[in-house]
Amino acid sequence: MWMIYAAGSAFFAGITSILAKCGIRKTDSTVATAVRTIVVLLFSWGIVGIVGSGSQIFSVSGKTLLFLVLSGAATGASWLCYFRALQTGDINKVVPIDKSSTVLTILLALLFLGEGINMGKAWAVAAITLGIFLMMEKKDVGAKSDTKEGKHGWLFYAAGSALFASLTAILGKIGITDVESNLGTAVRTCVVLVMAWAMVFLTGKQREVRQIDKKELLYICLSGIATGASWLCYYRALQEGPASVVVPIDKLSVLVTVAFSYIVFKEKLKPKAAAGLLLLTAGTVAMALL
Repeated sequence: MWMIYAAGSAFFAGITSILAKCGIRKTDSTVATAVRTIVVLLFSWGIVGIVGSGSQIFSVSGKTLLFLVLSGAATGASWLCYFRALQTGDINKVVPIDKSSTVLTILLALLFLGEGINMGKAWAVAAITLGIFLMMEKKDVGAKSDTKEGKHGWLFYAAGSALFASLTAILGKIGITDVESNLGTAVRTCVVLVMAWAMVFLTGKQREVRQIDKKELLYICLSGIATGASWLCYYRALQEGPASVVVPIDKLSVLVTVAFSYIVFKEKLKPKAAAGLLLLTAGTVAMALL
């Protein structure tokens, strides 16, 4: 059953990317993220109300609550590092490092969760790694690496983004062991909300919230609902399945994103990227079956 939830997580995550892209054409991405997190929070607590697990919050152990908070903090830290890296470095350098979180999560699951990896899974990890590498396409971006921070700082932030994204999965896995997954998702979203809005105020962009285009606001809200659905599926899958398999399946959201990008934006994959997508898919399927 957990594989179905993992697949659902990938589907909704893919939809999120498309809706978010439609919602940040004019709107600052940091502001959009903060607004979207409000929708995710309302959505997640709404699900908690429907399933009736809200009262369980009073019986959550201190250890579980700690790991849920740490998981939420890791998510917020990953976003902070990722956007900072994009601000000071080139996309074609930042993105490959950020996406290495998939492989890093598998390694951390092996070290801290004791999730074994046989020779077949080792080859699957290699295929996923090569697939991610091949899918990295260079994009024309503005020259942002002339400053001292741009030359050296972006690498630190990009690595931090990948590390915190991996820690999110590991900490989340531990944090939802003894709590209903929907409630766990809602609790950690509260932490993400605080960090997202802290980022808005720290960057002085709070006034831009009132200037969001109504059409883009709709897309941002829809992406928030999709994000909420993805997170609910993701943490339910983590609760029941191994993180070393759930995370790669979740990353198959790229299949949904590629499909909708072609339909909506008419974007096509180059042969090299298509080969990478094939390897990524094959490696993920192998991880699930081996």
